[in-house]
Amino acid sequence: MSPVRPRCAITLGDGAGVGPELVLNALSSDVLADACQLIVYGNRSLLERVSTATGLRIPNRLAVLPPCDGNPVTSLPQDRHILFDFPFEAASRIIPGTVQRACGAQAFLWICAAVRDIRQAGLADALVTAPLNKEALHQAGIRFPGHTEILADLTGTPDPCMLFYSPGFTISLATIHEALSNVPSLLAIPSLLRTIRLTHAACKEFGILSPRLGILALNPHAGEQGLFGHEEQTVIAPALEKARAEGIDASGPLVPDTAFTWLRSPASASPFDAYVAMYHDQGLIPFKMAAFDTGVNVTLGLPLIRTSPDHGTAFDLAWQGKASPSSLFSAITLAVRMTQQRAHRG
Repeated sequence: MSPVRPRCAITLGDGAGVGPELVLNALSSDVLADACQLIVYGNRSLLERVSTATGLRIPNRLAVLPPCDGNPVTSLPQDRHILFDFPFEAASRIIPGTVQRACGAQAFLWICAAVRDIRQAGLADALVTAPLNKEALHQAGIRFPGHTEILADLTGTPDPCMLFYSPGFTISLATIHEALSNVPSLLAIPSLLRTIRLTHAACKEFGILSPRLGILALNPHAGEQGLFGHEEQTVIAPALEKARAEGIDASGPLVPDTAFTWLRSPASASPFDAYVAMYHDQGLIPFKMAAFDTGVNVTLGLPLIRTSPDHGTAFDLAWQGKASPSSLFSAITLAVRMTQQRAHRG
């Protein structure tokens, strides 16, 4: 589909968290309105409660419509943002800042509906998800660690990749939500090569013509020639060799404890356009130190564009109007850029 502006579907996330107020901020942003049309998957009465609590207004021109249930839509208004108002009986009883089964169940329903509408009805060009709460999901009987695994299941994607983006610092993960003890056995040449390829392709969608990738080692001192581990020799180096043979500019294995020393100086630039980390915290610790307020979580490998703020539900700030919308705004802006890059490539 090619509307006048890109359309971004956006889910409210956990209703007891900061997601609804972040979305209210987005709906009121003139900058975002110029860049895209937002299609919100949520509930009007919940947004009204959050609006009253925070003082954040609901735009008067917001078009409130019933869910389209995956059916083709030919006459959506294009001159305003849209709210698909899903019935949510518990909306009047939500207590902000608390884990509630109903919030987990509804957050999951909104994700499912948005993915269905994008894939079956072509309703939007990208999906942006506000934060959900894993404990609330589990209370609702939804046994997924988070958005990435939910989206992989809904789209039949066997090996999604998590990437975290901010201007000047991008990093992807070779393994996702895994116990540290399982990581070495999960690293394999084919899967690592796929992560490198996906990261390279994502950089091009961010507008980088010739991406330079830095691939981290797993072990201290990059294994010290096998003294501290063999994964560098048996997995990482062979995957790097194959990536280079495909024309990908990839360096490594990089010693993990010195790979990010450039972050010490605010004026320093990263020597790479993106990194690939071997496990979750290896990548997320430096990234969140550098870009906590502006970082964006991007899921690679899906048959759709998906971005999200790189933070959680922030229950301690929920419904107070204090949560910064910067990361959500960055997630929407990046989704628009990726949409435009894909359209440009044809």
